[in-house]
Amino acid sequence: MINIPNGMVSTSSSNTAQPQSTAFKTHFKTPEGRYKLHYDKTYPSTLLHYAHGKTVSQITLAHLKDKPVPSTPTGQSSSFSASSGVRSAAVRLWGGSNGGRSLSLVGGNGSGKNLGGNSRIGSIGSSSSINSVANSNFDGKGAYLIFNVGDAIFISDLNSQDKDPIKSIHFSNSNPTCHAFDQDSKDGHDLLIGLNTGDVYSVSLRQQLQDVGKKLVGAQHYNKDGSVNNSRCTCIAWVPGGDGAFVVAHADGNLYIYEKNKDGAGDSSFPVVKDQTQFSVSHARYSKSNPIARWHICHGSINSISFSTDGAYVATVGRDGYLRVFDYLKEQLVCGGKSYYGALLCCAWSIDGKYILTGGEDDLVQVWSMEDRKVVAWGEGHNSWVSGVAFDSYWSSPNSDDNGEIVRYRFGSVGQDTQLLLWDLEMDEIVVPLRRPSCGSPTYSVGSQSSQWDSVVPLGTLQPAPSMLDVPKISPLVTHCVHTEPLSGLIFTQESVLTACREGHIKVWMRPAAAESQSSNSATLLATSLKEKPLISSKTGNSGHRQ
Repeated sequence: MINIPNGMVSTSSSNTAQPQSTAFKTHFKTPEGRYKLHYDKTYPSTLLHYAHGKTVSQITLAHLKDKPVPSTPTGQSSSFSASSGVRSAAVRLWGGSNGGRSLSLVGGNGSGKNLGGNSRIGSIGSSSSINSVANSNFDGKGAYLIFNVGDAIFISDLNSQDKDPIKSIHFSNSNPTCHAFDQDSKDGHDLLIGLNTGDVYSVSLRQQLQDVGKKLVGAQHYNKDGSVNNSRCTCIAWVPGGDGAFVVAHADGNLYIYEKNKDGAGDSSFPVVKDQTQFSVSHARYSKSNPIARWHICHGSINSISFSTDGAYVATVGRDGYLRVFDYLKEQLVCGGKSYYGALLCCAWSIDGKYILTGGEDDLVQVWSMEDRKVVAWGEGHNSWVSGVAFDSYWSSPNSDDNGEIVRYRFGSVGQDTQLLLWDLEMDEIVVPLRRPSCGSPTYSVGSQSSQWDSVVPLGTLQPAPSMLDVPKISPLVTHCVHTEPLSGLIFTQESVLTACREGHIKVWMRPAAAESQSSNSATLLATSLKEKPLISSKTGNSGHRQ
């Protein structure tokens, strides 16, 4: 999807977290305080160089809960059921949800603040040797980063400061291109992996961590050898509230809906797409077929898919430059529109479902309104393609209306210019163009929409690319160069911001409150240790509590 050559910058294989280049600042400032680089994650230094560059690294955040109690399998349910309050923790290259809500970002395996309870990971993360920590008795909780480089999937313990992953899974004759995790899975299979051959696997993350090998174990195989579609998997996502349903998008513009409870080898055949430029839906002819449906979205690659929090809507962006928003249950186009220029590469929903972010080859971050069904603001600040966008659902807005609704949003974007940009969006403060006369430049007003912007776009309409002069502009709150290579994605968590580059390097930036809390805890632990063991030198004490 991204065709910009970029050289590799060698990094140290030491487990001590260090920035990739001394030229980069290890912090950036926001109105609420300073974000600090806590540590970074990467692939093993032994990985051969030629394996890089074949695919773009994507990052998924996975939070394992308590080991589920075995239960009697339930019958198959429809993949089109949806309920509110369920979100995938996956964040892909071309967009994704805003991350899991249970994280503990304390060095090593110490306990830390965790919305889902105290984290217990056992020996996972305490060693930097890949697969050497795999434990068949592993049944604890924890937060993990899953990312792909070349022909391998790597899993890192987010609670550990070790740079190297704790697990690697290798694929022969194919490369993983996308992955997604379902933290609310009702059975063991919670991780999806899509390959460049079109093949799709569902596995249990916990089972992969238990195994000491470098191959998938206990996997369900879908679209084997490209039997349904042999084009590259571009993005994959669980359906929120879908009870095991998931969708897979391909480079030929088709999206398939699967049910993980059905046999992956079920016979599925669909009619030939007559018009590549038109949206169409086809259902499988047999009840045992898997996939159960095909949506033809566009002519060319689907670059990103993202579900609204309640699973009612799904947004797609593609090579043709269009954002399309569909009613998932009704299988109908709701709205959409074209980018200012080129392909759209990523998309993401706000947690309340009111706005959608997109980014792409026009270097802009576009803000779309579901209420108005059109673009309502453009973010200008990137110097190259925008490859990842996400709302920060953990950021607390200083303002709220009488109903407690969000009136100001914080979101982030990353691009091939290696920069992380943070933005604040408050619609009442946006400078909106008034109706433009037949000649001359438009005038502007603050806080009041013109008649041109008050009108709501009809349902099911795809809007053409707007004029640059007709869309309100917003500027970034923060611009910070965070990597040496083009960036591929970002994740917001309770205590940090994660940034990933296309070569497979990940950095963890601690939020101001979390960084201050950790510094205070470290100082308290050190003081306590020195007080209890007065004969131990200060140097030894620092070593024992190194962060």
